[in-house]
Parts: sequence; structure tokens; C-alpha cells
Amino acid sequence: MEAIIALITLSALEIVLGIDNIIFISILSDKLPEHQRARARFVGLGLALIMRILLLLSITWVLGLQKPLFELFGNEFSGRDLILILGGLFLMGKATYEIHHKVEMADQPHPIPKRISFGWAVVQIVLIDLVFSVDSVLTAIGMVRELWVMVTAVIVSIGFMLAFAGSVSKLIDAHPSLKVLALAFLVLIGFNLLGEGFGYHIPKGYTYFAMAFSVAVEVINIRIGARKKA
Repeated sequence: MEAIIALITLSALEIVLGIDNIIFISILSDKLPEHQRARARFVGLGLALIMRILLLLSITWVLGLQKPLFELFGNEFSGRDLILILGGLFLMGKATYEIHHKVEMADQPHPIPKRISFGWAVVQIVLIDLVFSVDSVLTAIGMVRELWVMVTAVIVSIGFMLAFAGSVSKLIDAHPSLKVLALAFLVLIGFNLLGEGFGYHIPKGYTYFAMAFSVAVEVINIRIGARKKA
């Protein structure tokens, strides 16, 4: 019974932690031709699942990522810290570039959406999932001891991402204001990762509350706009 409760709890936590990933994947897949989007999500998340399971099977190595590698300006940095710092910088840079591109397109009379290759989209999905996987796997290791519970929870969370990434992508694509809001979230998430990498713990609940509140306000605005048009 304890294992079942642990599985439900860990699965729920992994799903919540996967929200960041869903947003990134949805925005990234939007840059592909429509017939490639679902395949990119499937391949990228499939590789991410394999990577997470391999990390769980290498628990000793993953735990070793928390050991300090060097000290700089009085702060110790571990392998985990470096991954979070690089991932945070990548997310902030990527989201800022996309916001800039979105604003530039708005000034053009006939904007041409920027496309990326299928391979590059999959690579970016896997790379950013690696960043989120480290925290996800360390959380799983800290909560439970049974390997099958951790692996099952990871499979459930990846399945959840696969199930909802397409719907989120369509929603963001249909409402440009939501896309800008999602990109702003990615900047915030990247900043959180950067802070974590430098040893400043920022409770994720604050970030998710801000995200939920902003989305609720934007949904109300969208509905008001739809009623005015009707």
C-alpha cells in the first residue's frame, strides 16, 4: 500500500514538474511544419523517457552530481549546479529571442513564420529535458527507494506530456497573446534554474501560482474579446 501511495504522489509531482517542459515543447514544435509536429514531440519525449530511465539506473552517478566540483567567489558548484545554470541561460536566451522575433513579425505587413529543422527541434527537446530530468530524478530518489516506483512515475509523467503537449501547442498557436505569456514564463523558469544553480532556492509554488494567475487573467481577456466580436 505504501508503494502505491508513493507512486501516486511521485507521479503527481513529476507531472507538475513537467509543466515547464510542456510549455517549451509546445512553443518549439510550433516552428515545424504541421505534419511534423506530433512526430517531433513523440521522438523528443521518447528519447527523453529513455534518458530519464538511464539516469534512474545510474543512481550513484546522479547522486554524484551533487558533490562540489570547484569553488568560486566563496560558492561551491556541483555538476547539478552547472547543468541548471547552463539550462537556465539557454531557456532565458531562447525565450527572449522568440519574444524579440514575435515583436519583429508584428511590425511586418506579411510576416513569414520562422521554421527549424526536425532534427534541431528534437535535439532542443532532449537537451532541455536533460536539465529538467536532473531535478526530476533527484526528487524521485529523495522520495522513494523502489526503482520500479520511480520508473513508473517517470513513464506516467512523460505520457502526460505526450497527451497534452499537442493540445497546449494548438491553444498557444491559436492565441498569440498566450504565446507571449508562455515565453515570459520560460524566462521566469530559466531565471529560477539560474538561481538554483547559484544556490538560491526559489520555491516552485510561487512560480506556478504566478503562471496560473496570469493564465486565468488572459483566459478571461480572451473570452471577453470573443464576446465583443460576437
